[in-house]
Amino acid sequence: MGEKIALATRGGAPFSAWHEPAREARRGGVVMLHAIWGVTPHIRELSGRLAEQGYEVIAPSLIDAADADFPDHDTKPEILDARMEMGRLTGWGVSTLPRVQTAIEAMEGPVFAMGFCYGGTTAWLAACRCEGLSAVSAFYGGDIAAYKDETPKTPTILHFGKTDPMIPLADIEAIREIHPDLPIYLYEAGHAFVAPSGHHADSAHLALLRTFQLFQRSGGGKGEA
Repeated sequence: MGEKIALATRGGAPFSAWHEPAREARRGGVVMLHAIWGVTPHIRELSGRLAEQGYEVIAPSLIDAADADFPDHDTKPEILDARMEMGRLTGWGVSTLPRVQTAIEAMEGPVFAMGFCYGGTTAWLAACRCEGLSAVSAFYGGDIAAYKDETPKTPTILHFGKTDPMIPLADIEAIREIHPDLPIYLYEAGHAFVAPSGHHADSAHLALLRTFQLFQRSGGGKGEA
């Protein structure tokens, strides 16, 4: 039921997004923030799973041009260097926040956000800088530590793998030191444990369960069908 849609920031810059209407009694909207690979089949499939639980989902394309096709792969090692450079040029999500804000404003509230890897850092930044979010769940955001001095304006939880080679435990502890009351969950998993490339079923299930519980506590109760 999902489809590609065209959106534009307040400044008029166009971009594409994947949209899934709620297929159940509506709980709210979710801005789904992708990993460095873009709006992949995994992101689109996960958006559909949320839609089946009553969430309207918009997954904005954060770093690709408005006319770019969504990828037909979840990972493609030969383009990793190019994708990482694109991520670096955005400040690991800073310059994409106008797209995130547009996605928030495109849905009726309550609106939540969740993001993975690159999108996990973007989700943290959105929690700290964007308006209109009711809660945020950030998964293995590798550069959250670089923005650890910022404070979320909305209930936020973080998820990390204990054996993630991309995110040192020292970085996680640095975040915890500045935000001692912030829920930070560690899992017996590596990087990308929700995604196909590093999937760890028990960790993914628990992290998503905690995410849905946060959303429900933050206003995501079922509305009218």
